[in-house]
Amino acid sequence: MAQYVRDIMTGDPVTVEPQASVAAAARLMRDEDVGAVLVTDDGRLRCLVSDRDLVVRVCADGSDPERTTVIQAASEDVVTVGPDDSLDRALGLMREHAVRRLPVVEGDRPVGIVSLGDMAIERGAGSALGDISAARPNT
Repeated sequence: MAQYVRDIMTGDPVTVEPQASVAAAARLMRDEDVGAVLVTDDGRLRCLVSDRDLVVRVCADGSDPERTTVIQAASEDVVTVGPDDSLDRALGLMREHAVRRLPVVEGDRPVGIVSLGDMAIERGAGSALGDISAARPNT
């Protein structure tokens, strides 16, 4: 059984620059089949923007996704873990901050992302949540 974030994280995270449009980020999420992208500036993590951020902060407000930048739509506070942090620590941070994804960083450089789905598959193999998380996405 995996014990560390590095054992289950998705490496080589999808990133965008802060001034990228929400529409460009949404297309990237679709093309890469991910629910969040990391916003980086000169290779350093600034924040994370999720598909839910795009819907709640841009679409629901009637903002123009071609003119709205990802930095305007992103969650302000980003909680991170390191690759050598324990899965228990990562899960505790997810619970404490009510987040579903954590960027994995070494210093201020993103090296991966770990999601609640990753945790469910690792911790609950054979459980309903693990099965749902492992299933192919609806497209």
